[in-house]
Amino acid sequence: MTTYRVHMSHFLSTRVVQGARRFWLSGLSCLALVGCSSGLTPHIGVSEEKVPHEQVADYLSTTCDELWTLDGAVAENNPLYWLRGMDCADRLTPAQARAQANQLGDASWSDAFKRGVLLANAKITPSERQLIVSRLDAQSGQIPTRIRPLYQVWRDNQMLQLKLSDQRTRYSKLQETSDAALDELRQQQQALKGELDLTTRKLQNLTDIERQLSSRKPSSGFNPDSTHGTDTPADTEDKQ
Repeated sequence: MTTYRVHMSHFLSTRVVQGARRFWLSGLSCLALVGCSSGLTPHIGVSEEKVPHEQVADYLSTTCDELWTLDGAVAENNPLYWLRGMDCADRLTPAQARAQANQLGDASWSDAFKRGVLLANAKITPSERQLIVSRLDAQSGQIPTRIRPLYQVWRDNQMLQLKLSDQRTRYSKLQETSDAALDELRQQQQALKGELDLTTRKLQNLTDIERQLSSRKPSSGFNPDSTHGTDTPADTEDKQ
């Protein structure tokens, strides 16, 4: 905006000089031109001094121990502070991350975000991760505009991890169900195999019996009752 004003001032000054050239004498026009030029020089210098030169702190060289002690709007409104915090959190063991997170509350968005960053890779349960995201969502209106894009990317990562955990749980349950179904099928197969073996043995026994009976049958010309048919009643009584 300041640069725009400088250009507009220079443009108007130039138009004034051109108008002076038309109506005033050559000497006066020269004086007017010199006056405009002398008036422009300090104006441009002042405008350049008013141009804001914002310097953003780089926390790359800040140690992790020092980083977590920093607070306030200067640090918390700087995306580089949170990026460095995520890098430091990745270097902690799950026990160290939990211990450090327990020292923080969640009354403010910054403390809640710090807890989330510390616990994100601390092997927390899906319910714990969901609780962290829910608490931050409740305070999302307080997150500064400069931090929102970074927070949104971090939140999307947490939601993906929750989705992945849910898929793993479903797969595990499906695998357990499949294993149980396979065990039941194995048991049914063994039971059917036992019944088949028993039926096969019974059939074999019947076959053996049939063979034995077949081998004991008399010849077709011999009638076992023919001798008894010629006996007289007296002979029968004598035999008795």
